Amino acid sequence: MKKKINFLVIATVVALSAQAGGLLHNTNQHIAFQRMMARGASTEIDAVFTNPAGIAFMDHDGWSLSLNIQSAYQTRNINATVMTPAGMGLFPDDTFNKKYKGNAAAPILPSAYAVYKTPKWAISGFIGVVGGGGKCTFDDGLPLFDAAVMAGLYQQSAQLLQQYPMIAPVFGGPITPGQYFIDGYMKGRQYIFGGQLGFSYKFNDHFSGYAGFRANYFSGNYTGHVNATAGEPLATKMQQVAAVAGTANPALAQMLIGMSGENGLAHIAIDCTQTGWGLTPILGVDFKWRGLTLAAKYEFKTNLNIENDTKTLEAPAAFESSLEPYKHGVNTPSDMPSVLYVAAGYEFIPKKLRATVEYHYYDDKHADMAGNKNKELKHGTHEFLAGVEWDINKTFTVSAGAQRTDYGLSDKYQSNTSFSCDSYSIGFGGAINLSEHAKLNVGYFWTTYSNYKKEMTAADGGYNGISPALTGSDVYSRTNKVFGVGLDYKF
Repeated sequence: MKKKINFLVIATVVALSAQAGGLLHNTNQHIAFQRMMARGASTEIDAVFTNPAGIAFMDHDGWSLSLNIQSAYQTRNINATVMTPAGMGLFPDDTFNKKYKGNAAAPILPSAYAVYKTPKWAISGFIGVVGGGGKCTFDDGLPLFDAAVMAGLYQQSAQLLQQYPMIAPVFGGPITPGQYFIDGYMKGRQYIFGGQLGFSYKFNDHFSGYAGFRANYFSGNYTGHVNATAGEPLATKMQQVAAVAGTANPALAQMLIGMSGENGLAHIAIDCTQTGWGLTPILGVDFKWRGLTLAAKYEFKTNLNIENDTKTLEAPAAFESSLEPYKHGVNTPSDMPSVLYVAAGYEFIPKKLRATVEYHYYDDKHADMAGNKNKELKHGTHEFLAGVEWDINKTFTVSAGAQRTDYGLSDKYQSNTSFSCDSYSIGFGGAINLSEHAKLNVGYFWTTYSNYKKEMTAADGGYNGISPALTGSDVYSRTNKVFGVGLDYKF
């Protein structure tokens, strides 16, 4: 096949993306977030992540611990449509249309918090999955690769007939999709583990600050294949042509015999593990005045390069340049962008009713990505959150919240191998004070995504850059549901 396609730029689509947060971040780290969403003004133990300066205003001195377990389930689907000129025969009825379903699951996503506090200062720590966070499988592969295989086989066979016109009466016309089978499969696993440590200090009754850092470790693995095998009677036809050409052209005969075998028309395979690490400096402030809380946190950009440990990389020679980024030992940039979090909370009824509004900005355009894809974004990610929490009595608390995420997506950024969708999330749940020391949190949230349609015309380079340039479109869609339970404990 002549067409060069980047089969292996799969890392960002096959892994479960952050359940809440920017393109690379997961801000859903505590069950209190699931049930309220806006936690940027918190002074409970989840503030270690959401408002670390607020830890200095916790109502408990000494040790506080928290363990949280979440389960996330997500789908990532692509509805592909590709059209060819009438009569070309590249696709059945000149149109290729298929829905590709990707299923992602992270049955156990743990996070743990620890705080030691005195009246003036506090040391806090956190570990969790701060990005990625699961597995995703496309049992039928991806439309980009299927369409590229179909187009490549059509062109390759047409060139073969042109080069050897003497075999045309036996061989027939160019190879079309009804004459072979395509087997595609993609599976990925991606985690960014984070460990945070920091120091909070209360300067007076109204103001506190925080300084700390997070160490991030990236671990991912991507496996997949695309195979095309000649069916009957195509395989028999190739063998017949090989028999006719065997004496006059042994090389042609050998090539046709190979093409008629299992996976003989196309074979691409990958098994690549990637690892890397980076540090994130973090600063925070918190201001309190009566029932009002104003808080902010800033995470600096994390320079993160991931290195390949490639065990399998099999493809035709025509794919060599596309495979370069995934060869053994190659490093690829995957920076986590700087993030600004600001929140305002107000306690309408002391110890009873409170609400928070919040804003997050992720500077994605200045965080290096593979292929400089970050430059194709229209702007960084904007997030808007709001939540309310009500203590029914000393035992029971209920809460609910919402989040809106706008990624600044563009057609040039979106692809089969890396796509996102703007979204709304709704969360709700509650807490039970089991005793003076222990609190149980339960939460659930789901996300409603806006479908993104990317239309590609032949004049603009065609469907995903496949040659020949064809008109087509991809509709990207997603679903997301997360449930969690956690226990906070004070000593």
